[in-house]
Amino acid sequence: MYKRNQVELAISDLLEPENVKPSSELRTRIKRLLETDRALGRSPRSNDSERANFAFFRDSAPGSGFEVWFLAYEAFALLLGLQMMAHGWPQRFVVSVLRRVRSELEKEHDRILKLRPKELFVEAAIARARRSGSPAFSTLHPAFLVIVSHHRLSADQEHGPYACSVQPDLGSASAWVQKTTKGVGGGSTMFEITVVAHQLAKALERTTPQSRGRPG
Repeated sequence: MYKRNQVELAISDLLEPENVKPSSELRTRIKRLLETDRALGRSPRSNDSERANFAFFRDSAPGSGFEVWFLAYEAFALLLGLQMMAHGWPQRFVVSVLRRVRSELEKEHDRILKLRPKELFVEAAIARARRSGSPAFSTLHPAFLVIVSHHRLSADQEHGPYACSVQPDLGSASAWVQKTTKGVGGGSTMFEITVVAHQLAKALERTTPQSRGRPG
């Protein structure tokens, strides 16, 4: 479990390594994601995963002024959310995706962190595995969050027809995209998650909890 200051520090370490502490811009983006998720509420008994899950909270989402502790997964989801926003998607859409995939993404995050870094990030082996014309990744075992936006989803829509999935390798990710887009059209985006999951886990380990009320 991590305090919010630890989550902000770890994410800042990855996204803005030149900074000694998280920028006000980064903290604001994180705040807006959390507030959007909290404002939507949830219905635990709903069969709709988007309504049944929070993206960044667990059983409840306390209001402003309450101390909030985050799971390592929830810090990871926030990092992915920021990466998705940097890709051009609005925060409402980002929260929608991360609510939909919460169950499978949390399981995949747990699986990824159980993999030994020595098996994932051997530079010589990664170099040997690279093939001309194929995507290059900084790990031997890339996993993906995949999003398909149908052609009916316009650029200014925050919530529209789309599909999303978590896949354990490039082959399954590509097959899922092909199956999902067949006869429909649209574009797909893949976010590699193995590398960032391990990078964030290390960054979180370097943080310490800040006493409530202490200046950031």
